[in-house]
Amino acid sequence: MDKILVTGGLGFIGSHTVVELQNEGYEVVIIDNLSNSSIEVLDGITAITGKMPTFEKIDLKDKLEVENFFQRHNDVKGVIHFAASKAVGESVNEPLLYYENNISTLVYILKELKKLPEASFIFSSSCTVYGQADELPITENAPVKQAESPYGNTKQIGEEIISDTCKVTPSLKAIALRYFNPVGSHESAKIGELPIGVPQNLVPFITQTAIGLREQLSVFGDDYPTPDGTCIRDYIHVVDLAKAHVIALGRLLKNKHKSNYETFNLGTGTGSSVLEVINSFEKVSGKKLNYKIVGRREGDVISAYADTTKANNELGWKAQLTLDDAMRSAWKWEQIAKGR
Repeated sequence: MDKILVTGGLGFIGSHTVVELQNEGYEVVIIDNLSNSSIEVLDGITAITGKMPTFEKIDLKDKLEVENFFQRHNDVKGVIHFAASKAVGESVNEPLLYYENNISTLVYILKELKKLPEASFIFSSSCTVYGQADELPITENAPVKQAESPYGNTKQIGEEIISDTCKVTPSLKAIALRYFNPVGSHESAKIGELPIGVPQNLVPFITQTAIGLREQLSVFGDDYPTPDGTCIRDYIHVVDLAKAHVIALGRLLKNKHKSNYETFNLGTGTGSSVLEVINSFEKVSGKKLNYKIVGRREGDVISAYADTTKANNELGWKAQLTLDDAMRSAWKWEQIAKGR
């Protein structure tokens, strides 16, 4: 039973991935500094899987703490690295926070992995590395463009750091998973997206508006060159996304990778506009949403959705759940979360 470290493992995607890892029999150790998550998520993971993962509260910006962790856990076989700040708008206003939190932590972890006889590393990357792509859907061969935001830039730089490290470290195997827009929650509604403060992402803002925590949802721009004028994204159910991480990890652990640094897009292959997401929510919840059109938001690209052929063929993975499934589960989670 391989020991796997999941950084940011109490966050949205991290917690769902921990569930899938434990369901597959892995021994999981979580590191999280609880800056954008809650310790109660640990109870949700335990309730779903019947097993509590090991948890350590560590700020990965503390290099000495990272070194100490790997001294105590020198039998870690793989790392899935989620721990990072992730809001596009916030990164525009707080660039140094993003560069420190997203880059230094990655470097400290890779330095420790270099010391191990063998290590598998899964990086939580993003479709933001493509910027506004020239062609849609976006393949892994699309050029990485100048980032539209500091957040996107940290993902680009992160991928470069990992690639450069793999070139000179034969013992390190890595996959960067470039995912599009994760939404939804576990069907049990015991874990889900629980942002601290005002949500930076569309779906939790929708559900919080519907339940009365937010007065109104702002739709940033309706004058984009898209069918209904609003931005288009590829919304992928978080459970589908979590399962892809486990499959990618298995690819490395079983030495089925074709090179020691690989990239894969993770999405549904279908783009949905902001208004289509709102319509999906209204359909599955039966509630009308209070929203208004406002000006465009700096850092937003017009349209982005994935070509998932490589992941489908190489990983044997394909998204199974629909946008309606995601919105239904997100609403179920929001209703339970409000009662806490």
